This record gives sequence, C-alpha cells and structure tokens, in this order.
Amino acid sequence: MRDLTSIALNLAKLKGASYADIRIVNQKQESLEVKNGSPEQIKYSESLGFGVRVIVDGAWGFASSSRLEKKEIERVTQLAVRIARASATAKIADVVLSPLEPVQANYKTPLVQDPFEVSITQKLDLLLKAEALLRKEQQVKVARGSMTAWKEEKTFASTEGSFIQQQILHCGAGIMATAVQDGDVQVRSYPNSFRGNFASNGYEFIESLQLTENAERVASEAVQLLSADRCLSEVTTVIIDGSQLALQVHESCGHPIELDRVFGTEASYAGTSFLTTDKLGNFKYGSPIVNIVADAITEGGLGTFGFDDEGVLAQRVQIVKDGIFVGYLTSRETAAKLGITSGGAMRADGWNRIPLIRMINVSLEPGDWGLEDMIADTDEGLYLETNKSWSIDEKRLNFQFGTEIAWEIKGGKRGRMLKNPTYTSITPQFWGSCDAIANRNYWKMWGTPNCGKGEPMQVMHTGHGASPARFRDIQVGVMK
Repeated sequence: MRDLTSIALNLAKLKGASYADIRIVNQKQESLEVKNGSPEQIKYSESLGFGVRVIVDGAWGFASSSRLEKKEIERVTQLAVRIARASATAKIADVVLSPLEPVQANYKTPLVQDPFEVSITQKLDLLLKAEALLRKEQQVKVARGSMTAWKEEKTFASTEGSFIQQQILHCGAGIMATAVQDGDVQVRSYPNSFRGNFASNGYEFIESLQLTENAERVASEAVQLLSADRCLSEVTTVIIDGSQLALQVHESCGHPIELDRVFGTEASYAGTSFLTTDKLGNFKYGSPIVNIVADAITEGGLGTFGFDDEGVLAQRVQIVKDGIFVGYLTSRETAAKLGITSGGAMRADGWNRIPLIRMINVSLEPGDWGLEDMIADTDEGLYLETNKSWSIDEKRLNFQFGTEIAWEIKGGKRGRMLKNPTYTSITPQFWGSCDAIANRNYWKMWGTPNCGKGEPMQVMHTGHGASPARFRDIQVGVMK
C-alpha cells in the first residue's frame, strides 16, 4: 500500500500540487431480509478503488478509479491536477487548511465475532424465528426481519507525511410487524424503525438485540394500535423515547452544525443552516440542561473511527453547553476559516466520492432523572416512541415528526395507547422547552445508516446517543 500511495503523492508534487492525499478503499456489504416465512433478499456486494485529492493553484481537484495499478494511479493523479487547475480559474479564494501533524497509525473496530464469518444459514435462522413469532398474531399481515453488515478497509496517505490504515465494521438487525384491519394499517418495529438498530461492533451486537424475545410484544402492540384511540390535536407535555430523540438530534442538531452547510458550500441536496457563525458562543440553543456533543470515540457508535478521511484524529467536540451553542462539525478547510483546528468530521462514501463534513456521533448528554420518576412528575401529556415519519425545512428550524405509538399520561401514570401521534415545533423553542432528561441508565447509542448528503448523493452512517427527555408546551396532533 505504501508503494501505491507514494506513486500518487510523488507525482502530484511533481505536477505542482501544494497538497495531495490518496484513499484506497475496499468496501463489503451483506444484506439479508425475510418476509412472511421466506427469505426475500440475500445480497452481497464488494467495491475496491482509490481516489486522489489535490490542491493546485489554491483550488481542489479530485479523481478516482477502480483499477488499482501503477499506470492508472498516475493517470488519475494527473487528471486530479488538471481538474484543480481548471477549478482555480473560477476560485473566489485560495484553499487554506488548518494545521495537522503527520500520523502513522492503524485502527480496527473492536469486536468479538466478524458477522461476515457467521454462516448465512445461522443468520437466516435467527431472522426467520423472530419473524415467525410476529405472525402468531392473526391480524399481522406482513412480518419482516432484516440484517445488514458493512466492512470498510481503507488506507489514507498524504503529502504531509500521514499514513493510516483502518478497518471499520458496522452491523445491525431489526423486525417489523404490519397489522391490518378495516382499511387501517399500523406498524410496530423493533429495536427501531427503518430496519432496526446498528452499531460499530461484531455479530455479538446483533445477538444482543434479542429479536426473538421481543417479537411477540411487537406484534401485539401493532394489533392493539388498530383499535387504539387517535392522538388528539392539542398543546401538551411530551416525553420522547431515546430512539425517536436520536432522530430528533440527527435532524435538528446534527445537520445544522455541519459547517459547510453554514458557509453554503454544500447546500444543493439538504439545504443550509440557521446556525450562522455570529451565533457561535452566544446563541441560546436550548434550556440550561441541554448538552450536546459530537464525538468519534464512543465505542459502538456508527460515527466511531480512528481517523477521518483527512487523517484527523477522532475526538470529542462540545456542540451545546448548558443550552448555549458552542461548536460545529468541521473540516480542515472550514476550521481554518474560523481560526481553529479540525474536529475530524470529514468522511466519504467510498473511494469515488470526495470527503464531505458528515455527522459523527452527535449525542444528547444524559440528565439525572429516572424515566418512571419523569412520568410520575408529569400531570398530563404523552409518551412517544419509535419514529414513523419526519419533515424539516432546509435551514433545520421548522419540523414535524410522527411516531409509531404513544401512551397517554394522566396524573403521573402511563395510560391508554394512542395511534398516529405527531408533534411539531421550531428547533430552538423545542430544545428550550426541555426540562428533564433521563439518566445514564437509560442512555443508549442509536445507529442511523442512511444519512444522505451531497450531489452525487453520499450515504453515511451516523450515531446518536440519547435517553428519554421531557418537553413542555408542544403541539401534538393527528397524522392523516
């Protein structure tokens, strides 16, 4: 690998690049899905290639190829240089990178058992057993189980002297029951919606999800929702479970702190941000108990790694401290504009994509409440669980979320089940209304493997830690 990376770096410097890096990436993915007693999908894919990024005449150039051989590396490197020179004719200002010490390092996801070494038969057997339990309820018309694993082996080298090799593995699974009656359709998912929960871990994580142990409860709740009362439209208190709050953090906290969105250099797919740089250090983002961090070091998070795709060491960055907005997700280029060093948030979806600022593990820090104590302290409200839908504007201010299920809270006790709940608010008002957060015992890292950004779109895996939290005076209503 050193010989291959040296070809690109030496040639880039010879052709006039002030900076260059190369990433050689081998990606593997395996997906299994079962439906109503039969395997529906068994899919395996693998992709190998490299990408070269250069700065020439103060502008970026990037090119890539799937042919990992000397002549092709030379061709692609020269193409990247030509692209940079062409880009320089239209540049507004020279690219400046924040300083970075060169690194020689290796990183590997901690795990006990590689899911790619577990037999297809064993994995299908687990899914089919869980899915069969879902169908014990007569009104469950569609029962699904799914499991996915990804492995990425990549080498990064730069003209600054860094050489980093990483092996990162992600996996997860989930089940879903769809109940139908008289034209009504209700869904319950476990451990989360949209194919389950995922972690940077081995097959032992999938086993820890206890899919079969939870299947009958999931199916029963889907059926109960068919006859449940609808959520009314009102302003009330809501307690939001950790899985839904993880998506809330993702959409209303994670995306607006991406500094390229703030500067408008990456806006075409997912919009910009309301968190402009004049707000840094003084904007009231939430109540004093709201603390949000971005880190790539928490074990098990989908945003956990050793180094980002610019060779920046994984680290922890405070985003909101005691309710005040204090930090961004940054790259070396955007960090230099603020006079700081990069927080290590540049990641690319494969060898043929240029790195973008992406969420790592953006998490709400736990509070000091027990969940039952929080419910007991609530005279009237709703407990909301498991995402069903979401919508948020391009600046990440106005939003509406729907969940699969809710329970009414009356006199400090959880009561009747409600279906089709939604809630809506404006980001700073919402987080400003937070008056209780459950403690570390309820805090959990949730994996989101389908975050889209950029054109051509890049799909990234992100992590979000959260425990249930309470919010006052929130508009809830019926999802039609």
